[in-house]
Amino acid sequence: MAQPLTTSMHTTEKVFIKTFGCQMNEYDSYRILKMLESTGYANASSYEEATVILLNTCSVREKAEVKVYSELGRLKEFKKLNPELIIGIGGCVAQQEGKSLLRKFPYLDLVFGTYALPRVPELLSKIKTSRQKIVYTDMNDEEIYPAHAYVPDAKQLTAFVSIMQGCENYCSYCIVPFVRGPERSREIADIISEVSRLTGHGVKEVTLLGQNVNSYGRTLHPRRTFPELLAAINAMPDLERIRFTTSHPKDLSPELIQSFQTLEKLCEHIHLPLQSGSDRILRKMNRCYTAEGYLNKINDLRTAVPHISITSDMIVGFPGETEEDFNKTLAMVEQVEFDDLFFFHYSDRPGTAALRLPDKVPYDTMIQRLTTLKEKQRTISMGKNQKFVGMTLPVLFETRSKQNPEHIAGRTRTNKVVNCKAPAGLIGATVMVKIERSHIHSLSGGLT
Repeated sequence: MAQPLTTSMHTTEKVFIKTFGCQMNEYDSYRILKMLESTGYANASSYEEATVILLNTCSVREKAEVKVYSELGRLKEFKKLNPELIIGIGGCVAQQEGKSLLRKFPYLDLVFGTYALPRVPELLSKIKTSRQKIVYTDMNDEEIYPAHAYVPDAKQLTAFVSIMQGCENYCSYCIVPFVRGPERSREIADIISEVSRLTGHGVKEVTLLGQNVNSYGRTLHPRRTFPELLAAINAMPDLERIRFTTSHPKDLSPELIQSFQTLEKLCEHIHLPLQSGSDRILRKMNRCYTAEGYLNKINDLRTAVPHISITSDMIVGFPGETEEDFNKTLAMVEQVEFDDLFFFHYSDRPGTAALRLPDKVPYDTMIQRLTTLKEKQRTISMGKNQKFVGMTLPVLFETRSKQNPEHIAGRTRTNKVVNCKAPAGLIGATVMVKIERSHIHSLSGGLT
């Protein structure tokens, strides 16, 4: 098991961490930063002032990976200007590519995989001492979560908490099982301890993270369940709200649906990726549910909590997708009426089963279908948000508004962003707001 590094470093050491991809990567980057701060590093505000630059990467989609390589190209000039600068790459691209990254980018000093989080301070220390390049992509470490305690940033109101690592669903388009490894759940006691530290420093809302939170606890002995974990966190004092992502439809249990009714801190929002409305495509994706089965889950959720907000992911242009298949996706979007959708066109990922499938959809066709789907969802989202106008809703204010310095922004329990003209002193408070206007991705209103 990796041990936290305890030797202090000179305070001039500064690290800049750039994060690509999902909330899990944001969580990982935050933990890396806190571990490094405990060994003497400061958080750099830019590449220019950093003595160490780390990229925490995503390879789930081709576009994300291309962004990483583009950023690595930029860093070559910084290395030329400062040969002592240490440049490292971690996360999914690092796990996927390993040593080959040193050949592609010879100015790299460190490549660390998804299981190497607790070792980052130790690895950087070795590089500083030996000036040797290090590649660490071992996926057999006993401990993938740093035992190192940390506290949130000052005035931080929301926080991510990872409850598990890995995935064993092997959707045919997805690289996650290959770069994140098999499912491994954290013990409930460890998660409770982390949430307790967060609430002790002012955090009011936590978002539980996992590649498939619905399967939480299957690797524990004795076996536990996600609803059990939610109930334990719900009982914690000082915590106001609980959210989670992401759920796999095939594992959405009646017990979890009931949790939305019985746990007062569990927010009425679920992200439930559909990916396609065609059963033929869902089979090729290895999603293990049908469109009808998905609709039944949606009906169960809305029967339990009529006002629940439901968002989803959709992939267009999967190999072999016909116009008929795509029209079935459009029909599902119309029938379900998601509050919001995240859209992606298919891209080949190394090592996945879909890479070998024939009948790849032309790029122009994928973009055309993506545009059609976006317009469909835009109309639905606008209509759903319009229904909130005139309502008075509780909003947990989190930050100043990006659009107007006189406004502050927060979210409803159903995950709707609300902007409101109000004093900054209300940040951190849950306040009733009367909704006056609706927009495609947000609402605005006034204090009651």
